[in-house]
Amino acid sequence: MTLLKQLFTWWNGQTLGTRLFTGRHGQRVGEDDQGNVFYQTADGARRWVIYNGELAASRVSPEWHGWLHHTYQAPPTEAPLPRKSWEKRHQPNLTGTPAAYHPAGSLLNATPAPRQDYIPWTPE
Repeated sequence: MTLLKQLFTWWNGQTLGTRLFTGRHGQRVGEDDQGNVFYQTADGARRWVIYNGELAASRVSPEWHGWLHHTYQAPPTEAPLPRKSWEKRHQPNLTGTPAAYHPAGSLLNATPAPRQDYIPWTPE
């Protein structure tokens, strides 16, 4: 079933064309904590990622994003970025998932927002 998904869908990992290009020209550079695998060509001119699971660009951490866009020449596996003690870990965009943020008063939030500052208008 995985081969059929890769043949006919572009949102699950890689397509057949990407698989062939990666097999011929790709040099594996590293893998992140989510299982995404990063590649580059022999001269380092092209860099790309093969997602582990559904394709979502926000799943790429800032370190790997900087490497993909040639901001950093060395990948995070060779030269990790210094982390501050106050920095939070990378979290992908959760919009559309059950873990998405819904503020109080939202139709998707079970608890209604307290409205103490609102006075409804009534005609006289």
